Amino acid sequence: MANIYDIRRYGKFAFLIASAAVAAVFLYFSNSLVNDLSAQERERMEIWADATKQIVASADQGNDIDFLLRIIERNTTIPVLLTDDSMHILQFRNFRLPEAAPEGSFTLSPRNEAYLNAKLRSLANSPNVIEIEIAPDVSQYLYYEDSTLLKSLSIYPYVLLLVMLAFIAVVYFAVLSTKKAEQNKVWVGLSKETAHQLGTPISSLMAWMELLPEMGVDRETLVEMNKDVNRLSTIASRFSKIGSAPRMEHSDLNAIVGGAVDYMTTRISPRIKLSHSLPDHEIPVMASAPLLEWVVENLVKNAVDAMEGSGSITVSLTSAADGRMAYVEVSDTGKGIARKNFKTVFNPGFTTKSRGWGLGLTLAKRIVEQYHGGRIYVLRSTPGMGSTFRIDMPMV
Repeated sequence: MANIYDIRRYGKFAFLIASAAVAAVFLYFSNSLVNDLSAQERERMEIWADATKQIVASADQGNDIDFLLRIIERNTTIPVLLTDDSMHILQFRNFRLPEAAPEGSFTLSPRNEAYLNAKLRSLANSPNVIEIEIAPDVSQYLYYEDSTLLKSLSIYPYVLLLVMLAFIAVVYFAVLSTKKAEQNKVWVGLSKETAHQLGTPISSLMAWMELLPEMGVDRETLVEMNKDVNRLSTIASRFSKIGSAPRMEHSDLNAIVGGAVDYMTTRISPRIKLSHSLPDHEIPVMASAPLLEWVVENLVKNAVDAMEGSGSITVSLTSAADGRMAYVEVSDTGKGIARKNFKTVFNPGFTTKSRGWGLGLTLAKRIVEQYHGGRIYVLRSTPGMGSTFRIDMPMV
């Protein structure tokens, strides 16, 4: 069953890699489109520069320059600055000036002049400049910005990528929420059905317990059997309550942990030493005592299974100095857990045993975190040396 989660983990990595590849291809083609458009705009500017050069030559020769002027006039999208050798602005087009001014006007307000000079300084360090040789040793320089369309197109792929990622995230969390809701329904249905199925044999066992004294069974045996029957009844009651909010009461966590340890002490192999370290004072919490007892018992039972016949288990209970949190730790000397599985062990169906459904730690997590507002996690673990599970419980 553990391989299911390994496959799922690798599947997530594969999904991320595939998504990154799709995004990379998308950005590549978008950038190619932007580069093509940028090249086209430079060609237009080179034509504009040639037209400017021809206008100067035609004016000297007295030729008609209407066609050349039309070439220049048709540029209505690309911001252009034309300067002389001394970086004096001779002409400008398609800039959004701070103050309204006629296009190509040589009379500039101080504010507009400062704006265009700032643009010129920024463009002087860019590749968007074309030298126009007017005459030997006489040149003009054409500086241009990317058009609004090109700027928008440059940003568009990233905006679209963010929208796509947001959509994927929404879909992912929606599917995840739906999946969790379906899992919860399955767990609740399974738990209630288990409680229902246990009801009949428990009732039968209780009836037999009434007859056993008359059959000569010794009292000590009857006491222990009665404890187990009562425990089965408690377990059935716990399962029947899953899916419903349990009743929370002021409880002593010290008594809850101690009771769970005492019960498990006589029900594990004598080759496994179960010890506890509990404070000599009450640890007040708001809790459902039967459910928390089951959590501790489940952790102890898992520790027993992890040791494969012999070892030691220690259950300790401490509280924070400020009196706000209590900590229950269950440590064992078993086979340990790989770090990659610290979170996976709480997933439904995860188990390293040949039998079992792998729901114990899942239900324990639900009881501690959803019902009691606490936290349960693997505090530390070393393969081959043992593990420590920890429960953080808020005190009252």
